[in-house]
Amino acid sequence: MNTTQQQINYSRLKSDIDQWAQELGFAQVGVSDIDLSEAGEHLNRWLAKGFHADMDYMHKHGEKRYNPEQLVPGTVRVISARLNYMDTDVKPYQQALRETQKAAVSRYALGRDYHKLMRNKLKKLAQKVESKVGDLGYRVFSDSAPVMEKAIAEKAGLGWIGKHSNLINPKAGSYFFLGEIYTDLPLPTDDKQDFHCGSCTACMPACPTGAIVAPFQIDAGRCISYLTIENHGAIPEHLRKLIGNRIYGCDDCQMVCPWNKFTQKSQEPDFSPRQQLDDIELLELFAWTEDEFLKKTEGSPIRRIGYESWQRNLAVALGNAETEPAIIQALTDKLDNVSDMVKEHIEWALKQHAQNQ
Repeated sequence: MNTTQQQINYSRLKSDIDQWAQELGFAQVGVSDIDLSEAGEHLNRWLAKGFHADMDYMHKHGEKRYNPEQLVPGTVRVISARLNYMDTDVKPYQQALRETQKAAVSRYALGRDYHKLMRNKLKKLAQKVESKVGDLGYRVFSDSAPVMEKAIAEKAGLGWIGKHSNLINPKAGSYFFLGEIYTDLPLPTDDKQDFHCGSCTACMPACPTGAIVAPFQIDAGRCISYLTIENHGAIPEHLRKLIGNRIYGCDDCQMVCPWNKFTQKSQEPDFSPRQQLDDIELLELFAWTEDEFLKKTEGSPIRRIGYESWQRNLAVALGNAETEPAIIQALTDKLDNVSDMVKEHIEWALKQHAQNQ
């Protein structure tokens, strides 16, 4: 802490940060300390059970994940922010699931990739603080480093971690992004949000693949979000029918959460759907060439999975769609122009339709 910082009215500064955050479009900000020992213990138990599948990055950073001062020396507080992403005017997710010829895309991925947008907003907020207090030690994050963002947000009063492991806010549900500013400013902290799931377990049976094996325990190897995004290999055959038409992520556990009746419409136009991804035929997406995929997903979070995983996911969804000649033809036409991994999924899809005829 420099001499200037010793003269700061931190309570007033915290109020200013709330105001600046609102002006930047954030729905809420809060401040937490850096004691994440409880969250670290939960993480280590989860890792010990092998629930991280092949996400080796979940353990390779060791204690940095739950010791913020090891990741950014000098950190004494974390400013946590949330940004609503749901466009409440788009086709409801549950309706997309019923239309098996169309794609179901996790609502967070319909528009622009949030990583850069969130970091830019957080950086502007940090610069506002810096203009007020002088030199500031800080670093901004948005799902971009070994940061336990949900545990931090819970301590900062932004919500509580539900039984599906997502953060729930009592006034906004769970459709929002999180971001953090690690800082050396000793700001007043907020109270941790109380737990309000009660006896409700709606999210657990709603998981199509049974990935929520116990409250707060997700087996990533069964989770559709993992299988369609993080996983770059084959999707286990016994899980393919359960995936349905979900080609990127899964919102089922959030869809049934009673708290999402309070969902707030995003004020961020960049999160509006691109390429009609909220209402588009699987066959149209399957017909994209790699060049078209790269062009049409530019600036989208979907682009990071790559064309091969994209084709794999669509092959599974087409295998689960209602049988029709156009689907069988499209799958057959692709067989000789794809990788061995994708070919295996196309052959599986064709087998499903053969059994229906």
